[in-house]
Amino acid sequence: MATTTAAQRREQAKRDYDAFLAGCPTRELLTRLTDKWVALVIPALADGPKRHGELAQRIAGVSQKMLTQTLRTLERDGLITRTVTASVPVRVDYELTPLGHELFPVMVAIKNWAEAHMDRVFEARASFDARPQTVS
Repeated sequence: MATTTAAQRREQAKRDYDAFLAGCPTRELLTRLTDKWVALVIPALADGPKRHGELAQRIAGVSQKMLTQTLRTLERDGLITRTVTASVPVRVDYELTPLGHELFPVMVAIKNWAEAHMDRVFEARASFDARPQTVS
């Protein structure tokens, strides 16, 4: 039985993560990262720590439950940290980790692209919806 070096094991691990494969764990992460609340929380935290209430104000329409769930999930994945400061009342701040900061440019690029191209998407939808529907 041949032994493998740490470098060989790292290279093998890179090959093992292929999101096109059904059992790949990156699919779960991709599902999480494409959630609309994640796509808004990451950019909202880019300029520094925020409290739950500040995030709720910044992200219109997010419920307290969804924001809390999203923050917990991002913390579990190592993308944000939660810091509790003993005070009255207790202060809780959320901020991006170094891994979260690496993700930020990707998330903000997608957000900016969506904002810049929404008119074209509406046009495409209208065109599609106006076509006679065919049965496949």
